[in-house]
Amino acid sequence: MTPILSKLSKQFLVKRVSSFRRFLYNEIDFKASIIGIKGGRGSGKTTLLHQYAKSLKYKSSQILYISCDHPSMIDEKLYEIADEFYAHGGKLLILDEIHKVKNFASHIKAMYDFTGLQVLFSGSSAMKIEHELGDLSRRALVYTMPVLSFREFLALKNIAHLSTYSLEDILENHEDIAVEVLSKIKPLEWFGDYLEYGAYPFFKEGIESYSNRLLEVVNVTIDSDLASLFSINSDKLERLKKVLYMLCCTTPYEINKSKLSGEAGVAWATLSKYLDYMEKGTLVHLIRGSRGHKTLQLPNNILLNNPNLFAVLCAKPDIGSLRESFFVSQLKTKHQIHYHHQGDFLLDDKIVVEIGGKSKDGKQIEGLESAYLAIDGIEYGYGNAIPLWLFGFLY
Repeated sequence: MTPILSKLSKQFLVKRVSSFRRFLYNEIDFKASIIGIKGGRGSGKTTLLHQYAKSLKYKSSQILYISCDHPSMIDEKLYEIADEFYAHGGKLLILDEIHKVKNFASHIKAMYDFTGLQVLFSGSSAMKIEHELGDLSRRALVYTMPVLSFREFLALKNIAHLSTYSLEDILENHEDIAVEVLSKIKPLEWFGDYLEYGAYPFFKEGIESYSNRLLEVVNVTIDSDLASLFSINSDKLERLKKVLYMLCCTTPYEINKSKLSGEAGVAWATLSKYLDYMEKGTLVHLIRGSRGHKTLQLPNNILLNNPNLFAVLCAKPDIGSLRESFFVSQLKTKHQIHYHHQGDFLLDDKIVVEIGGKSKDGKQIEGLESAYLAIDGIEYGYGNAIPLWLFGFLY
């Protein structure tokens, strides 16, 4: 191991770390030997790794943190570093941005088989992580870090530290829950801020620079991840950005295959592959229909991954798409979401939800069992009408 790697690790470990913990921290089984965390850039993965390292009573020499995208890692062999570290008493190896290492799965597999290290790794390129996870499926526990929930945003902003609620709780007891929340804060006072800049923890580094940071996330995901993985030429990459623009300013019901294909300049078969990569890259959500227990291949609805993307991708976002993007971003972490021909979404193959503003009525879902309205712009719900913001308290 080179002196520079040791120095960089110590610099990382002595830094102060935020006391705020993402919900995922408490769901990880830290007894596992190999733990992976994948998710979008800026979602808080590195901070979580740092927090875990700080929680241990190890000497600094027993922990090695490596940022795999650092120039010092060029030409370094990951397993050889791990083997030497373990031979000198190492216990915890943290590998950040692991997707930058070619064939990283084989290195981690060897660490599992031939050392006693605990290895934690993270990757911002979910596309590359997915490409190599097959070899690690029996050895690694891999978790996904989503964007901040509305509840987490309120906590990180130090506005209020509130409880999470299950989907069942919200559907059955939303009126009581809303009263409890509203006794502490006015959620609508902050909900607009969340939709604009609250999905990624890096808003703490400056709201003024937030849009530029988020736009950089979009550009790197497309220009670097997509381009390197799938050999897409530059003019096609620019067209994919135009597709994101269309998703931003067009109502979900107006999106169709021929329109998107024409904008991207490729056949639908090719574009659908690109969209699948973009979903893995946490840029979009593909919402498919279901037939019984079988998920249909073609998406019925395509949404931007989270509401913050609307502010950086177009000047006049479609409010319907933005609302649906928020809803899906909060639900998809723990629930199955399919397209529904009568409502907007089918959750877990049994619950129908229609999204809308204050004027939305229940005619569209009339006669359906387990059907609900998620209404934007209201503090309290009534009957089967639930405030949209309350779905931000699921994690």
